[in-house]
Amino acid sequence: MTAPAAPLPLPLLDFGRVSPSALRPVFITLRFGLHVLVVGLALFVMVRALLADDQYEGAITILTIAFLACYGAGVATSHRNLPQWARVLWLTALLALWAGMSAMTPDAAFLAFPLFFLELHVLAAPLAVPLVVVTFGLSVWGTASHLGFEVGTILGPLISAGVAIVIGLGYRAMAQETKDRQALILDLIATREELSTASREAGTLAERERIAREIHDTVAQGLSSIQMLLHAAERDIDDERTLDKLRLARETASENLAETRRFIRELSPPSLDEQTLPAALRRLAAAVDEQAAQAGTATRVSYSTSGDPVALPMSIDATLLRIAQGALANVLRHARATRAELTLSYLGDEVALDVVDDGIGFDPVALAADLAAQLRFGLRAMRERAEREGGSIDIESHPGEGTAVSVRIPVAAAS
Repeated sequence: MTAPAAPLPLPLLDFGRVSPSALRPVFITLRFGLHVLVVGLALFVMVRALLADDQYEGAITILTIAFLACYGAGVATSHRNLPQWARVLWLTALLALWAGMSAMTPDAAFLAFPLFFLELHVLAAPLAVPLVVVTFGLSVWGTASHLGFEVGTILGPLISAGVAIVIGLGYRAMAQETKDRQALILDLIATREELSTASREAGTLAERERIAREIHDTVAQGLSSIQMLLHAAERDIDDERTLDKLRLARETASENLAETRRFIRELSPPSLDEQTLPAALRRLAAAVDEQAAQAGTATRVSYSTSGDPVALPMSIDATLLRIAQGALANVLRHARATRAELTLSYLGDEVALDVVDDGIGFDPVALAADLAAQLRFGLRAMRERAEREGGSIDIESHPGEGTAVSVRIPVAAAS
């Protein structure tokens, strides 16, 4: 089950919480307008009491100043993401001061309208709507105690409360939609960067493979032929001086051939410098197992190969190696497994890579729906790598039952 969404933390009070978006000017305007409305109406109540020489002008002035100070304290601390109980306590203090003002002057009823908005935007809807009803009752009581019960005494606050609820809930929906769109934009930007990185990596691997192939087919083959011809010439010449020169030339060609082969190995992906994918995967499993042991975790990694190995293009070898690295990294970081098995299988018309662990597992459907998890890109990056080589990836996992990642790449597509 997913946890209920938390209320937006003081969204109309904290100017610093507006995320960059097309609606930023709208949100800033609404917040500024609410501040102006609260401060302006509070000062209006105080000035009216002073000008009218009200008998409670001193008490009204003190309560108004205390009301504005309390409101200002809430605005000043809103960036701290106050807990729910602190927000309720703050609004209760504001309502208590406002109720005291309402008991002395009917002008305080004007403050009910911004208070409706404030309650709807500071608290979650299940708490905000009942508090709006309480504020509505206090407004009716305050006005009726001075002017008596009339249609306007009830109808005015009722309309104000209704309008505030509609606008407040609409603002909340708009703010949530903006937040979702912002998260989607971040996801798209991250996806673009991931694809760009993958494209550059694929291009680099292809170019390295092309250069290695050209060197192998030209320079290495030529040096190998020269070495063989010189070796054959040594058998047909009896002159020692000439034989020494031929032997020196053959040894020089042999040394240059070894150096050329080293260049070819260096042009392969770093982890494939042993020239075989099984060797690289075996070394990877051993390194991850050692890393887990040094970190003090219980995870142990084993590697096995099945089928008859066949030569694959460098890009396929690199893809399978990178997927194995990503899958084992996920096992160490998230799975809390005691055992992980890495298996490379040559199945004739396709090559398969399986990574299986006995960890805590996860719900793939819930993960796909979780935008925050999607921003990590681990599983999606592996899927994109496999699909780029004409293959596919299947992920099977259930909470508490471990995870199995299976990659299949057709050999025909690889060729």
